[in-house]
Amino acid sequence: MREDQSMTARHRPQPIEIETLADFDRLTAAHTDLSGWQIQGLDLTGRDSILRQTRPTGALFLGCTLPEDTADWLRRHGALLFPKVPDLPFDPYRAHLYTGPELYAGLGSSYDATPDAQIYAWWRADGRSLTKTLAESLHDHSIDDALDEWVEGRRIVGVMGGHATQRGTSDYADAARLAAKLARGGLSVATGGGPGSMEAANLGARLCELPALDLQQALDKLAETPDFTQVATWAGAALELAQRYPDSGLSLGIPTWYYGHEPPNPFASQIAKYFRNALREDILLSICKAGVVFLPGSAGTVQEIFQAACKVYYAAPGSDFAMVLVGHEYWTEVLPAWSLLNALGQGHPMSGRIFLVDDAESVREILLAHSPG
Repeated sequence: MREDQSMTARHRPQPIEIETLADFDRLTAAHTDLSGWQIQGLDLTGRDSILRQTRPTGALFLGCTLPEDTADWLRRHGALLFPKVPDLPFDPYRAHLYTGPELYAGLGSSYDATPDAQIYAWWRADGRSLTKTLAESLHDHSIDDALDEWVEGRRIVGVMGGHATQRGTSDYADAARLAAKLARGGLSVATGGGPGSMEAANLGARLCELPALDLQQALDKLAETPDFTQVATWAGAALELAQRYPDSGLSLGIPTWYYGHEPPNPFASQIAKYFRNALREDILLSICKAGVVFLPGSAGTVQEIFQAACKVYYAAPGSDFAMVLVGHEYWTEVLPAWSLLNALGQGHPMSGRIFLVDDAESVREILLAHSPG
């Protein structure tokens, strides 16, 4: 729940977000004026008498379950009600980010039965009706709101890299160890939430507080199921491992159903999954105030490099961040993004914010020395 100002304020009240029944009961026991309240996704069946003793003018009810006569009473007394959207495999008004176990609930031997797969199937289905696009927008807005709450007070560093980096490879292990070091330094690691280097980074952050031997054992275990296209076995191994190790709470994944062929990895503490990829890409980079690390990747990683470069190039003084590309040979010869990036920074303040390194050990020091906050 988020309370942005005193409940007794009468003029231009700031929103008060209520996301649990416990908060609803506590606040309605003390206050009758609901102006500025935003009540999200609650089953308010049985709260009829409480609601009818309030002044609901200016209150917003998003996807709440209410008896029809109570809903009519609230509308007549000035409340705004957004109804549930029928026949959806997701809650467009959800108040919280996802978790791996939630998205993979019912995994068993088949990915198709999971909420993640069912939402992807719904998204891929023919037709772009107004109801469908509205439901997507409502969902992504709710994820925005929940993500804002998670981000608040954290120093977030982005770790970007390719989805094709396989478990069991040295690149995968290096990404995990780098993220573990960043997380031990008090940074929250954000990734695109998919497989490959993204999964490795979320794994490393998750296990950051454990001895290096535990991380190596986890890497060895995951290497037995390297192919993410076999989603049931790939995700099943990750979920089993995640249950074995406590979560540091320092990791975020931001995947998208637009890339539904890339299943979300379960190692992130929280998962902000979006329908709109362009929105997701922009948000992912926007929250990484402590800098962004780019590991070897392909088209998606290259896109993120230059999307981040645009933000740094045009940033207001003090609001830019460091960009660190890891892998001199890769970024100068295999995919020579560094040449263009370096040329763009010549004679511009951006030049002091872009770095190309081979030694991942230096990444944290660069980020701390060159990024704000």
